[in-house]
Amino acid sequence: MFLAWNEIRNNKLRFTLVIGVLVLISYLVFFLSGLANGLEQLNREAVDKWEADGIILTEESDLRLQQSILSKDDFDGSGVDEYTELSQLSAIASNGDKKENVYIFAVDPSSFIMPDVTEGNAFVDEGEVIADDTLKEDGFEIGDELSLSSTDETLEIVGFTDKARFNAAPVLFTDQDTLETLQYGEFAEEDSDAINAFIIRTDNLNNVEADKTLQVIDTETFIENLPGYTEQNLTLTLMIYFLFIISAVVLAIFLYVLTIQKISIFGVMKAQGISSGYLAGSVVAQTFLLSLAGVMIGLFLAVITGLFLPAAVPVAFNYIEMLIYGIILIVVSVIGALISVQTIVRIDPLKAIGG
Repeated sequence: MFLAWNEIRNNKLRFTLVIGVLVLISYLVFFLSGLANGLEQLNREAVDKWEADGIILTEESDLRLQQSILSKDDFDGSGVDEYTELSQLSAIASNGDKKENVYIFAVDPSSFIMPDVTEGNAFVDEGEVIADDTLKEDGFEIGDELSLSSTDETLEIVGFTDKARFNAAPVLFTDQDTLETLQYGEFAEEDSDAINAFIIRTDNLNNVEADKTLQVIDTETFIENLPGYTEQNLTLTLMIYFLFIISAVVLAIFLYVLTIQKISIFGVMKAQGISSGYLAGSVVAQTFLLSLAGVMIGLFLAVITGLFLPAAVPVAFNYIEMLIYGIILIVVSVIGALISVQTIVRIDPLKAIGG
């Protein structure tokens, strides 16, 4: 460790450049992990808010909520602790100044998927909605009348709830009568029983007794089949993994070049009786110090950046995950240094000093 630290102190500029590269790579890894988590939450917040164990859809729906059309009589709650109906509609909502893509969820006010109101009141009358609070940042307020792209009917925001986005769009919560009026207008049936899904809570999904035309899936499977959800997460995860490889390769090249430049010095040290193991340990220790410094600075910069990002940027840091990624970066950097270790072991003292 003494030899490693002493060399770093005597060659500050050279090793500052190495640390700089590691800072940039680790900063990008941490930021991408935060972006991946933020986009993941953007897609699934409303579903997580249900705190449900599963969802019942039709077999032909391809696990898509909007493509699942069933009747309230299709399931009687056999084998579950709790269940409730859910209907859904997508639209473009406008308050006159701003437009926003939204999902409208029709829920039973007395059910477990009814959201908690963080501001304002719950919906009571037909045409009233509770909105995801991210709409406030876009200029929507309690009392706003919303016109929709798909109908002449209007809605009124009477309250806000937090963390209620679905498939990257804010959700409006209302009752079943309001949703049917939006869908069918004056042709809406008073006693219509058409819904999109049953949301269930149960200890064992295998005990759920549903018709053969229906499929019971766990909540996580439903989320993973949201359009673009898995592909998006896989893309960002692969980018992070490639950055691990790039980090190892870049540091390996730097250290290998430095090792080649010091072959004669290592040869003299070997001739003086210093073992290859000691020299190799010095290179590994040096790599550890450099990667540790780069990762810590990168982590600090990523966290600071997150504090100043606007709310429109979906970044959410998971500090445990960031710690794991930091450890992986240090480990792969040390692995990359093994090429230099192999070179040191093969140095012939006589040849190195020109004997």
